[in-house]
Amino acid sequence: MKFANLETSLEKLFDSVLLKLPSIAIGFFILFVGRYVIHFALRFVDRRFEKRNVDISIRSFIKSLIKFTLYALLLLTVANTMGIQTTSFIAALSAFGLAVGMALQGSLSNFAGGVLILMFRPFDVGDYISSANGSSGSVERIDLLYTTLIDDDGIRVFSPNGTLANSVIKNFTKIAARRMQFSLLISYDTNIKNARQLILDSLAKDSRVLDKPKAEVIVGDLKETGITLTIRAWTKREVYWAAKNEIGEEIKQVLEGQNINFPTNTVKLLKDDSEDQPQVGT
Repeated sequence: MKFANLETSLEKLFDSVLLKLPSIAIGFFILFVGRYVIHFALRFVDRRFEKRNVDISIRSFIKSLIKFTLYALLLLTVANTMGIQTTSFIAALSAFGLAVGMALQGSLSNFAGGVLILMFRPFDVGDYISSANGSSGSVERIDLLYTTLIDDDGIRVFSPNGTLANSVIKNFTKIAARRMQFSLLISYDTNIKNARQLILDSLAKDSRVLDKPKAEVIVGDLKETGITLTIRAWTKREVYWAAKNEIGEEIKQVLEGQNINFPTNTVKLLKDDSEDQPQVGT
């Protein structure tokens, strides 16, 4: 009796396999073709990364992520073709992914920002940058979650890539020239045209000041204490700081040598007459 039941079960299994044999064959064919398609896609992505000079670390990570995703889709497709139910598996995987995403929301934001920075390269290691989130300094290292900066005080600053990628970034290293600007206050009895010409002549003698764009001296503001002159000149990026620190001093010396008057604030000490009055005894 038991032997007969076993034989019946085997016959049913054999019949079901025969019925699904075409689906199984198609599934193996899809698996065979899909492997070559995934291999071709990964080679194409790798060539694009090399052409865009994408960072090695982000290149390997994205390739692994793409490979995992494509193979997961391939296996699910093969399973559905063979008649294997995958609905519950997909639902469980989706719920797990949602839970992980909610728990790591901040880290995922930083990770996505790091991927964008490493792919589009708004700055490189060694560049001096400033961003709208308050971070500024020379880039020391770019990781997937944080970008390390060295600020003007020599302090190491770790800027989250999420906020950094979503803010306005100024890259001072990627420019060829940079504008210097000075403001000085002269008295109202000063000849403005004479002062302007003295400043322009001083700038023209300095080889670090570029001819184009042309240097200019304009009246910035009229204050109670004097007239504000705004001086603008351009220099190469490499010598910007040295030129700015020295040219400001040179302009001041030239104007002082030509008796250009600068307003001065004086403090007068008023004598207290009560101290000189004799003390009246009681």
